[in-house]
Amino acid sequence: MKRLATSAALFSASWLTLALVTPMAVSAAAENSATASIPIDPVVTLEMHTTANCVLAENQCYFTTAANLRGPDGPIPFPWDFYGKQSTTVRSMDRDMYMDSDFNAPNTRMFKSINDTQFATVYAGSGPPEKFMLHGSTRTTDWSTGRPKTDADYIVCSYIQVVYGTVNLTTPTACAQTTY
Repeated sequence: MKRLATSAALFSASWLTLALVTPMAVSAAAENSATASIPIDPVVTLEMHTTANCVLAENQCYFTTAANLRGPDGPIPFPWDFYGKQSTTVRSMDRDMYMDSDFNAPNTRMFKSINDTQFATVYAGSGPPEKFMLHGSTRTTDWSTGRPKTDADYIVCSYIQVVYGTVNLTTPTACAQTTY
C-alpha cells in the first residue's frame, strides 16, 4: 500500500512539474486573408485585398482592406485622375451575433444593420498605398446575453470600382473568413 502511495505521489509531482514548466499560449488568434484581381491590360492588374483577424484575449476582431495596381515589378501607384468607390461588408453566418464595428479611413461612411455592417469609401487622385486602405475593428456580442460572442465566424468582403483614363472596372469580391 505504501508503495502505491509513493508511486502516485511521484506521478502527481511529475505532472505538476510538467504543467508549470510547459509554456502557455499568450492568446489565441485566428487570421485569414484573401485577394481578388482583374487584369487591366496584359501588364497591369487591379487588386483588392482583405484581412480578418480575431483575437480571443481581446474579444475583438480586426479587419483591413487595401486596393492597388500591380505591375510586373510589384505595386504601382494609381494615376492622378483616379476615382475609386470601395464597398466593404463585415458579417457573420451566426444570426445571434451583433457586431459593433468601428473604422479608421477618410471619406468612409458606415451603415449598420441587424446582420452586418457596411462601409462605403471613396478615393480620388494618386497617393501612397496607405491612402487606399481601410482599417477597422469589431466587437462581437451575443444578442440574447449581451456577453462577448467568440464561437461564431467573422467574414470581411470587399470590392472596388475604379475609373481613370479609359479604364472603368470592378474587382471581384475578396472575402476573408475566420473565427476566434
